[in-house]
Amino acid sequence: MNFLLWEKEMGANSMDINLNMYQTLAAAVAVFFLGGFLKTKIKFLRKYCIPAPVIGGTIFSIVNCILYTKGLWTYTQDTVMQNWCMMLFFTSIGYMASVKLIKKGGILVIKMAVLVGILIIIQNCIGISLSHVFHENPLMGLADGSIPLVGGHGTSGSFGPVLEKLGLPDATTIAFAAATFGLVAGSFIGGPIGELLIRHFHLFSTETDESSSTLDGGKINKHPETEDDEDAAANYLNMDNFMYAFGQLLLAMGLGTYVSQFFVDIGLVFPGYIGAMIVAAVIRNVAEGTKLFGIYQKESEVLGGMCLNIFLSCALMSLKLWQLADLAVPLIVTLLIQTVVMALFAYFVIFRVMGRNYEAAVMASGTCGFGMGATPNAIANMNAMCERFGPAHTAYFVIPLIGAFVVDFLNASILMVFMNLLK
Repeated sequence: MNFLLWEKEMGANSMDINLNMYQTLAAAVAVFFLGGFLKTKIKFLRKYCIPAPVIGGTIFSIVNCILYTKGLWTYTQDTVMQNWCMMLFFTSIGYMASVKLIKKGGILVIKMAVLVGILIIIQNCIGISLSHVFHENPLMGLADGSIPLVGGHGTSGSFGPVLEKLGLPDATTIAFAAATFGLVAGSFIGGPIGELLIRHFHLFSTETDESSSTLDGGKINKHPETEDDEDAAANYLNMDNFMYAFGQLLLAMGLGTYVSQFFVDIGLVFPGYIGAMIVAAVIRNVAEGTKLFGIYQKESEVLGGMCLNIFLSCALMSLKLWQLADLAVPLIVTLLIQTVVMALFAYFVIFRVMGRNYEAAVMASGTCGFGMGATPNAIANMNAMCERFGPAHTAYFVIPLIGAFVVDFLNASILMVFMNLLK
């Protein structure tokens, strides 16, 4: 169906909804609140770690699709704050790229980083190959490759517009649809893969987990903090610390535009936020190496997380789902193949390279989570494994470290190579 022709013939009764910047932000927050409310009420959404802005934004985009195709309204929104929040989020990702922390993880972190890099290349090669099979634009191979799968919704929302400028219409909508599929698929396959490895190779946990200890991102907290909760909260919510963190991120964003422009001027595809990520990583590692100024990791994580929620809400609200109709079959086939390849990669590669032991099995399960979805899905997969078969403290250190500090930076770097080859 020719939607451009249909749009011209739409009846005069159609409402034209056009939100300015402030109205867009208010709508995005309302969508986020809706998603958060539904997540507390619906077990399925909690089980598969579906983010609140994804829930609310998807509902809004479905409603928007229905109203648009029925000829009842057309919806547009301001993109200024959406783009700003995207930039700050990816700058905060760059700030997490601490060489010191990666070195602390040792050889296992380096091995996992290499394996994730190989996975990213495989996902994009599969996507590009299948795009040729279906006679689609090769750039679609990136839109249903590592952008939505390893990258998730955040990377989808940022790289989608770049692919659209390179000549792939509806790239953002395709990537968001694939990312949503990946969140669920990664959670579905992670547990069965880990359990299959454990039972086939007769693996078991060699660690003990004291009753007084709890797993918290791989760290074992055997005793309560000596500092009371109120003092800890007051220390964490320090306005000066947030201001310095915010300042460092803004500085990286500004300087990063020059870095990005330099690469654009020499003929490369280089989005603005990649330059900001690089500068933020430099600022972080200079601070660690010289001690000349402070490091504000927790504050940067909070600021980045807030901006990600707003950015995702705005991006999902603007989706045009009716544009996916002609791509349904290629997209579904590609994502199903990507899921099978992810499962095989975890079973035959991740498990063997990471040690062929219980910890490696848990890491294989976790990799399915962030290889198809996001780090929270990886943690959820590992939680389910450890509750049933016992603790895996090394896995809880390696996987979150890769998910938080390595995977987004690595994915963006590899994607830059693919995009410049395909442009």
